[in-house]
Amino acid sequence: MLAGILEAAGHHVQLYDPFFYPDTKVLNQRYHFITCTEAIEHFHSPATELARLDACLENAGWLCVMTKRVISAERFANWHYKNDPTHVSFFSDETFYYIGRKYGYKVHLVSADVVLMHKQSYTTPL
Repeated sequence: MLAGILEAAGHHVQLYDPFFYPDTKVLNQRYHFITCTEAIEHFHSPATELARLDACLENAGWLCVMTKRVISAERFANWHYKNDPTHVSFFSDETFYYIGRKYGYKVHLVSADVVLMHKQSYTTPL
């Protein structure tokens, strides 16, 4: 849906999702803005997929993630979101701060479902 909105606004959009749009050719380009809308939870190997996205992101670029975040272990036990069989990776605020430190992003927790990460510079992975 977001891709359609962005295209209607005149932006060129490439799609990649390891489950629904597994076309890795789009990962051979560099981007100033990458959205990961309801896709990060499909990453069977999140470290590998995040490294791929980071390699595509220009310095000072933005990685924008939309996903439901884990609040606590207690709430996770009864969380409907984990029951979707395509959802295999889950992230908390602390996870996004770790990703930010690893890749040199300034992390902005915008809302319960949106995280904006601004790439400051490349750093050596932890």
